[in-house]
Amino acid sequence: MAANSGNTDYGVGVQTDIDPGSQADTAVLTIAHISDLHFNGTEHNNRRVRAVLDYINERSSGIDVLLVTGDIADSGHPSQYEEATKTLWSPLPMLICPGNHDARDEFGFGLLGKHSHDDPLNRAQLIAGALFISVDSSVRGQPYGHLSDHTLAWMEAQIDAQPTTTPVFLSFHHPPVRLRMPFMDHIRMADNEGLEQLVANHPNIAAMFCGHAHTGAVTTFAGRPLCLAPGVASTLNLPFEGTEVINPTQPPGLAFHTYADGRLISHFRSVVVPQS
Repeated sequence: MAANSGNTDYGVGVQTDIDPGSQADTAVLTIAHISDLHFNGTEHNNRRVRAVLDYINERSSGIDVLLVTGDIADSGHPSQYEEATKTLWSPLPMLICPGNHDARDEFGFGLLGKHSHDDPLNRAQLIAGALFISVDSSVRGQPYGHLSDHTLAWMEAQIDAQPTTTPVFLSFHHPPVRLRMPFMDHIRMADNEGLEQLVANHPNIAAMFCGHAHTGAVTTFAGRPLCLAPGVASTLNLPFEGTEVINPTQPPGLAFHTYADGRLISHFRSVVVPQS
């Protein structure tokens, strides 16, 4: 090796013990994640949803599950769920939770075929060896979120029914942390101590997924990954991006999360919307 001339040595040509083929043998779980569709009867929003779903569905052979983390409708009107039912299709297993723009009973009847009245819409499903739990953080008539004691107890029962080696993924609409987005931070998930304790009690909770803020982001909550999907209907500005809340220049987005060897990796994509 040449004498050190002050340049950084990047280790070119250094032999390692890593077997290039070993990573290919590792089981990889792939999650598609979208949020904040806001069906409202307009072609603008519908076209954005279709473009994102087409992007995912065309690649479904490499994906295990699709998570949709709330605000399916823009105002909770039954016609918006009729529109969603006609548009929101995938060959993938799909778990959908309500957001603050949704109406529980209309959501339940329009998307699930049953009246839920004001009961939380929670669902759990085993997919590819992992437990996915999708829960309702909406509060009737309020923009902020909350997980009821009933929902937290139900989540704990679902997790406890599985072996402790089963990876668990939680999804809901409202972020339980501040995002440094003042407009959204005051309507985040409130009273999140119960969720924090649930996560602390279950080391096999691998990650949490949410939406609400219309921005792709990754942070942590209770020491675990917390991943936000970009908005499909729109993007919201960070404080330094402009004085307006909505940024109309941004295309719809989605997230792909891969989980292998106990580690989650998140990738974000923007999608070109075909012009009619």
